[in-house]
Amino acid sequence: MDITRRFFAAGAGTIPLIGAGRLSAWAQSMTRDAPIIGNHAVTDPLDLAIDAYIYGYPLVTVEMTRRVLTNVTAPEGKNAPMGQFANLREYPDAKFRAVTAPNADTLYSSAFVDVGREPHILTIPDEEWRYYLMPMLSAWTNVFAVPGKRTSGTGPQTYFIAGPGWSGSVPSGAKLIQAPTSLIWIIGRTYCTGTPEDYTAVHAAQDQYRLVPASAAGKPYTPPAGRIDPGVDMKTAVREQVNRMDATTYFNLLASLMKDNPPALADGVPLAKMASLGIVPGQPFDPASQPAAIREAIARAPEEAIPRIMGHLKATGSHVNGWTFTTDGGDYGKDYLQRALVTAVGLGCNLPQDAVYPLTTVDAAGRKLNGASKYVMRFPAGELPPVDGFWSLTMYDADYFFVENQLNRYSISPRDALKANPDGSVDLFIQTESPGAMRETNWLPAPEGPFVLMLRTYWPKDAILNGSWSPPPVTRSASATL
Repeated sequence: MDITRRFFAAGAGTIPLIGAGRLSAWAQSMTRDAPIIGNHAVTDPLDLAIDAYIYGYPLVTVEMTRRVLTNVTAPEGKNAPMGQFANLREYPDAKFRAVTAPNADTLYSSAFVDVGREPHILTIPDEEWRYYLMPMLSAWTNVFAVPGKRTSGTGPQTYFIAGPGWSGSVPSGAKLIQAPTSLIWIIGRTYCTGTPEDYTAVHAAQDQYRLVPASAAGKPYTPPAGRIDPGVDMKTAVREQVNRMDATTYFNLLASLMKDNPPALADGVPLAKMASLGIVPGQPFDPASQPAAIREAIARAPEEAIPRIMGHLKATGSHVNGWTFTTDGGDYGKDYLQRALVTAVGLGCNLPQDAVYPLTTVDAAGRKLNGASKYVMRFPAGELPPVDGFWSLTMYDADYFFVENQLNRYSISPRDALKANPDGSVDLFIQTESPGAMRETNWLPAPEGPFVLMLRTYWPKDAILNGSWSPPPVTRSASATL
């Protein structure tokens, strides 16, 4: 299948877009139609304001994330100027506290790009056998394209990424990806075993991930230095920055961002709700011009909406054998509450076809996991996680950070040369102390107190996606002390 058609079939091509020239007329239409949404009169401004806050949460969060991650003069660690890759070079250790639930399977290559100003050309080298993916997220957090081993193979590739409304010719040898928003976020992941030799090999690939503006195609190009904005808060977590915003600041930013990052045409209802509150794409928002009831509702929206977003965590996903996981990520349709929740707790989420992350904090009997006990996770013969990419089981403490241990082992996977039992089953030993030299290959060290387990499955097979396979329970051993 042609790669461009495959991308459009799975992403941007299914999302009708609002052309920039249509925003004003459409906003006026929405304002006229706002009192009636569907077949029901809308009478409660607070409900409208809460819905508007939830709807806009991803767009505002992505923008605030962009400001923090691009506020540097040159690539450094997880930060890089606009249009440049920030390549993480090694896995974090147990001292790392910058990001919760860190990864010890893939090295990240992240870039924010403004493709509305002009298209950009992305070049990917020959990855040979290596698993990688280069998901592209719209400013609304929907994944609209995923170059990678699953979709496009591992050979050298070149993509021409254009913004909404762009038209023109695509350079020879490049494949067009048309983004639904001007701001996009590329969150590349490249598999790495973590050995010195493999670090060297992955670094060589990362050094060849290139972004070049279309105007510089075929010419020598040196990325310009970024500019530091001293007004950007580089210390406070982005989610906290967003949640602290007063309603007027929040909705003004949302209205401004929607000018270049248009909602889908299918989002007419939430836009009508916002228009009835005076929130119109591309226009300044002034609550003082609204009736008192709307002003009060707008002011209360954050304090009412944030608990609703976080409360959705209990209702979402599947719960099997003590594990919780969802396959509703990366492409949300009209499920705006799910989109907001994933933004809050898992920003940058992949499509389920690329990754599913079951998580548990309890054993088979529903008791909280704790290093005072010993546990076994047994995979019956032939029932290791069914994936075409790879899988791993990661250990976190109660705060979702790696656990210091004598092996410096933070996750366990087939790359650890797991030993099978005589009947073909595989036991993973999850405990604080070593289970003994014969079993240490299959040991995932635990902390002394509470802990969390995350099972990463990359490129999961249908059995995971349709629920016919589930992770086995974590069973406490008979010698447990709790």
